[in-house]
Amino acid sequence: MTNTPVPPVPGGTAEPRSLFTRLGIPRPLSWGYLGLLVFMTGVGVEAGFLSPYLEDLGIPEAQVAMVFTVYGVTGAVAAWLSGALSDLWGPRRVMWLGLLSFALTHVFFLAVAVPSESFVLLLVGYGLRGLAYPLFAYAFLVWIAAVAPPRQMGSAMGWFWSAFSAGLPTLGSLTASLLIPHVGERGTLWAALGVVAAGGLLPLLLVRERTGAARLAPAGQSPLAGLTGSLTILVREPRVGAGAVVRMLNTASQFGFLVMLPAWFTDEVGLSDAQWLRLLAIMFATNIVTNLLFGVVGDKVGWRATVAWCGGLGCTVSTLLLYYVPAGAGDRYGLCVLVAVLYGATLSGYVPLSALMTAIAPAHKGQAMAALNLGAGASTFVGPLIVSLFRGPLGVAGVVWIFAALHAVSALLTLALKTAADGDPAAAAPQPPRTVAAPATKGL
Repeated sequence: MTNTPVPPVPGGTAEPRSLFTRLGIPRPLSWGYLGLLVFMTGVGVEAGFLSPYLEDLGIPEAQVAMVFTVYGVTGAVAAWLSGALSDLWGPRRVMWLGLLSFALTHVFFLAVAVPSESFVLLLVGYGLRGLAYPLFAYAFLVWIAAVAPPRQMGSAMGWFWSAFSAGLPTLGSLTASLLIPHVGERGTLWAALGVVAAGGLLPLLLVRERTGAARLAPAGQSPLAGLTGSLTILVREPRVGAGAVVRMLNTASQFGFLVMLPAWFTDEVGLSDAQWLRLLAIMFATNIVTNLLFGVVGDKVGWRATVAWCGGLGCTVSTLLLYYVPAGAGDRYGLCVLVAVLYGATLSGYVPLSALMTAIAPAHKGQAMAALNLGAGASTFVGPLIVSLFRGPLGVAGVVWIFAALHAVSALLTLALKTAADGDPAAAAPQPPRTVAAPATKGL
């Protein structure tokens, strides 16, 4: 068999590959990745201290947890709608909507709700603010999906999640630890608005790529049809529904811990505020690195096995250690960091779930990813809701055991997610043509 020569590009030389291309970043969107990193850093500034700050104002613990729960609910709705709005208006306009929404609701939250110390105003102000960052971030995700070449799609998405996780809560927590000693919690929250504005304006003003400024859906096609299919697939293909539940359980403990653990580590364990914020940053910096590691592990040993044993079982153990080691050892910072690193690493064990979901429903990959996205959004309020309901009657230890049990359930559910590679004939059946929807969230 002879090789067909590759025709030369105009000018007689191959097109040089830029650094961005070699790294897997679509060059036209390169400013967008930097903007996302800065934007999510501003969003993540509050992650490690807002819960105890509100409690110090006299808001009861259960009410604080409910504030975060409502924030998670609105965030899940916004994440779900970001794709449909991007199809209708183009991702750039949705990102503008997210940035402006954050500015208006953040000012209301700090200037009106916080000084009033009113539970209702806090619930409204922070809840509405939950709509903002998913509109910005996930609209940019849709923009990436529309622009990145197929050969670059995986790495382009990987860089998105690296920037997302590096900002929230890793660099955000580090920023807070540096600012709070000088300007206090309130001043730090105001400074976060400037960081968010700077990050939001970077892609909106500097990215010149034109696809994101136009409607993405074909003329006459309703984006709601895709959303409807993404919901009905939960019933049509029960394994997809189970996978969405696994994704929800994946980070439910993370979002619950962000509400519950700051005060526990400082008041009960004895860490300083700065030590806790640095521990949080180390925890999720570990997660950024191990996200890549477990992607490789999943390809070699199997996606299902990696999610079940490294993610589900791993988090079952690390969740308990994250509580019992500091509870027993006190403020021995090295041990606290060690168990935090272990928890951050085992969270990454769920990373191959996205690939597993597409293998479960190969004819409806877009809908499967959208269902996974729904599970990811649900985790942002399920975790705080569990804290709100059970912290009072069961204490911190009881809530930790609930989260550990949920991770164990996710491991059992994952073992049932068989694909054609596992000898499941249903997964190997011929499938009709499919349409592609916006990709779903993964990792943290």
